[in-house]
Amino acid sequence: MRRVLLYIALLYVTSCTTTNPKEYIQYLDGYWEIKKVVLPDGNKKEYVFNQDIDFFEVKDSIGIRKKVRPQLDGNFIITNNQEIFTIAIENDSVRLYYKNSLAAWKETIISAKENEIVFKNETGNVYFYQRYQKLKL
Repeated sequence: MRRVLLYIALLYVTSCTTTNPKEYIQYLDGYWEIKKVVLPDGNKKEYVFNQDIDFFEVKDSIGIRKKVRPQLDGNFIITNNQEIFTIAIENDSVRLYYKNSLAAWKETIISAKENEIVFKNETGNVYFYQRYQKLKL
């Protein structure tokens, strides 16, 4: 009987902590800095300093992702590198679909919160981003 009660309690706790992937979208807007990439084979690449960071802006189900370069005065130089994407909820996941004249690809948001977003691309690379903090001198 105790095992049954324990199982029910465990099931209740895990069901209450399940995150609705639609909630991830609210965290996407803003400036994000890549911290590491984990490759499908388990190898990691850490990023200590990033010359460029990603700026995301979402309106409804359309977004834009731009590379920007932070400056010492707190402003940004906007590079020519930008992509438009659409957002779709599929299989309880948030997917970002990109398409340009050269390619089409998608990324899945694995998790998102105020200061961290984790993406996975089609090749299995997992990208960890943290919210950008202005340079402090």
